[in-house]
Amino acid sequence: MPSLPLAALSGVLLFLSFPNLGHPAVAWLAVVPLLVALARANPWQGLRLGAVTGVVHFAGTLYWIPAVMVDYGGLPAAAAWPVHALLVVFLALFPALFAAGVADLALRFGARGLLFAPALWVTTELGRIHLFTGFPWALLGYSQVPFPAVAQTASIAGVLGVSALVVLVNATIAYAVVAAPGTRRTPVLATAAVVFAAAAFGAWRIEDGSLLRAGDPLRVAALQGNVRQDEKWNPLRGDAILDTYLGQTRRAAAAGAGLVVWPESATPFALDRDPRGEAVRAVARETAAHLLVGTTEVVREGGTRYYNAAYLIEPEQGSTSGVYRKQRLVPFGEYVPLRQALFFVSPLVESVAGFSAGTESRTLPVGGSAVGTAICYEIIYPGLVREFVLRGSRLLSTVTNDAWYGRSAAPYQHFQQATMRAIEQGRFLVRAANTGISGVIDPYGRVLARSGLFEPAVVVEDVRLLDDLTVYGRFGDAPAYAGAAIAALALWGGRRRRIRG
Repeated sequence: MPSLPLAALSGVLLFLSFPNLGHPAVAWLAVVPLLVALARANPWQGLRLGAVTGVVHFAGTLYWIPAVMVDYGGLPAAAAWPVHALLVVFLALFPALFAAGVADLALRFGARGLLFAPALWVTTELGRIHLFTGFPWALLGYSQVPFPAVAQTASIAGVLGVSALVVLVNATIAYAVVAAPGTRRTPVLATAAVVFAAAAFGAWRIEDGSLLRAGDPLRVAALQGNVRQDEKWNPLRGDAILDTYLGQTRRAAAAGAGLVVWPESATPFALDRDPRGEAVRAVARETAAHLLVGTTEVVREGGTRYYNAAYLIEPEQGSTSGVYRKQRLVPFGEYVPLRQALFFVSPLVESVAGFSAGTESRTLPVGGSAVGTAICYEIIYPGLVREFVLRGSRLLSTVTNDAWYGRSAAPYQHFQQATMRAIEQGRFLVRAANTGISGVIDPYGRVLARSGLFEPAVVVEDVRLLDDLTVYGRFGDAPAYAGAAIAALALWGGRRRRIRG
């Protein structure tokens, strides 16, 4: 089969590895066609093949972005699709670099060069997390959240460790396809042993279940007001929206919730700058519940600045006991990079509010415990959430507004990525989303309760406030950086070798 169709096939299989378009089992074969093509390619050919895979993969996985820009950003389709194409091409650079590296190693070491693919893949995913503010949406390891035993690897090596495990299987299959018959046995057996060990560890961790018995109990609630995006900032709807959340808070407290989580930007006003904020504080006093409220914070010292924030309202006085300001802002959603240069998307530039970024991973106090709160797509940054836990967070929460995405795959992808954070950090996680999916997830990545899309909901569940750190919580992405070092040494150390076969 020609190389370009193989590369395109890998792109299709990759986006079919993620919800809600495909199945996680597909990921274990998704990269095989590309790797088979790379076994007989030079680095420049590999770069092109990887770019084809990346374009198909990200165009399929992120198909929902143009509709967001048209429906809510005010862009005509003729401008939205080129902006989408630029993002896809940028993200495709990472699999392109991966493929160029694999082709180079295959040129030097023969078929054995394919076995460096996990290290190279993880290196490029690290790049997606950190370079140019990062956009680590749909890292390959996220696809395995529905397979709990496999996903527990994240408690040791994070989502990148799961990615490496999946690519290892892909690389071994590709090696078995292209290598000489007498050389296949050892890599296949070694990979089978690694996968078996990972799955056995995961099954043991889940069966042990010690995190379900440790710590202190707390009943939590996630509110889902189901406010349409085109109504969210309509001044005629402001009081009705507030009444919805006040009523849901009372229902949650009546069900015993001690912590009630409102979604991102739940109040249609700045909590501290509007008289209606007193109603929020009053319901905290009335229900004796802690409220975690997504709102806008306006700071007028030294000029006016706006923050996408989460407030913790304590029940005794109804006062603010902590504020977290969102650190990772959404490009083209909360700020516009290169605003002056992007004149051709002027409707979007004019409609985007200029939010400022927070600078601290501040936890919020709930009684005598700390809670970390990621706002919207911050939850896809493993290191940011880990920082909350290192600062003492005993419970994770995330507030978001996924109304932008409609009924596309995006809310399902976003929820899946939040679930991985619970596994990595060994913490219960509460997720409140404006239009869904809201839910509560245990430290093993199992969904205890969840809402549907576009329905009002009050999700109440018992959690535990935990203290112990996972291996990943202690050491972070050290295994991934070790993989990057292996990739660099392989590329450098074999630079004089040229072997085929």
